[in-house]
Amino acid sequence: MDTSAPHTDTPPPHTPAAAHGSRPARALLIPLTVTIVLPMVLYYALRAQGVAQWQALLLSGAIPAAHALAAAVVRRRAEFFDLFVVALLAVSAVTSLISGNPRVLLLKDAGLPALLGAWILATLFFSRPFTFHFGGRLRGPAAAEEAERAWRDRPEFREALRGLTVLWGCFQLLDAFLSTVAALVLPIDVVPVTGRFLSYGLLAAVAVITVRRSRRFRARYGIALFGARTAAG
Repeated sequence: MDTSAPHTDTPPPHTPAAAHGSRPARALLIPLTVTIVLPMVLYYALRAQGVAQWQALLLSGAIPAAHALAAAVVRRRAEFFDLFVVALLAVSAVTSLISGNPRVLLLKDAGLPALLGAWILATLFFSRPFTFHFGGRLRGPAAAEEAERAWRDRPEFREALRGLTVLWGCFQLLDAFLSTVAALVLPIDVVPVTGRFLSYGLLAAVAVITVRRSRRFRARYGIALFGARTAAG
């Protein structure tokens, strides 16, 4: 997700609040469409036209790679994960052509969650873990200052965010493992749809757990882990 655009806490003049509030929804909808819906639709459309499995996988997998390249051009800089998506497609495509096995192209879908999970867990050794920075996207300036004070002064705040970071990292690694098993075991034409539902089912589960934990934490300690305000008192 691109975060390079300037951020303002209030909508510009004459901008409806509803339109301003829809930005997070659009920011989520676009990646989901590009990485899930369009590749899946294109794959099955190509298969319906009699295109070989490895060709359909390669062409449908090119959509996220093309989007990553386009995003890098718009930002005028390449993010590591953009390059990783493109590299995964290129390596898996070449390997699939050499081996003649389309399952190699399916295995690339396990690469990104594997890298993401490892990176999330690695942030436990940084000055701030993944979930602290994730929460920063949801906080205004005042809440950001409060979060910094809480991180410095309240060990329960640090422990809660580190625990959620472990949760998110492990779920990503589980996604990578299950995606690998699906790519190797399930019928090839079934994997594109089952793999997507599996990945986003896991994502929904970890999101629900995160929301419940953050609500319990706020009720107990009076401070939000991710939200934009602190409870009075």
